Amino acid sequence: MTTRHTSDESGTAEGTSGAGAGNTPGAGAGDAVDPAVRAELSRLRDSIDNIDAAVVHMLAERFKCTQQVGHLKANHHLPPADPARESRQIARLRELAENAKLDPAFAEKLLNFIIAEVIRHHEGIADGSR
Repeated sequence: MTTRHTSDESGTAEGTSGAGAGNTPGAGAGDAVDPAVRAELSRLRDSIDNIDAAVVHMLAERFKCTQQVGHLKANHHLPPADPARESRQIARLRELAENAKLDPAFAEKLLNFIIAEVIRHHEGIADGSR
């Protein structure tokens, strides 16, 4: 039987062992947790799960658009990267992050990761491998 450890955003870890462990917050570690706390933790985690699903779907839509951009660029012999646009996007996202009370440095790192993946896709399209 394998043991899997997961961590939520609070930094707490919970372990679950193989089949039958269930998804009960705090199961096995702190069974004396107040049921109201357990219910609130479950409610918040359900919200996190829903947000994560929305993020994945939004990223999928974004990449569908960037794939189209990649084909357009390849068909017109444009370079895969557009540093000027990337700079504008980073500045725009940093401002959005600040307004949303999200760490702008984190938003920039996330966007840089996404941009790198988009450029990789565009290079593959230009090379004919995508």
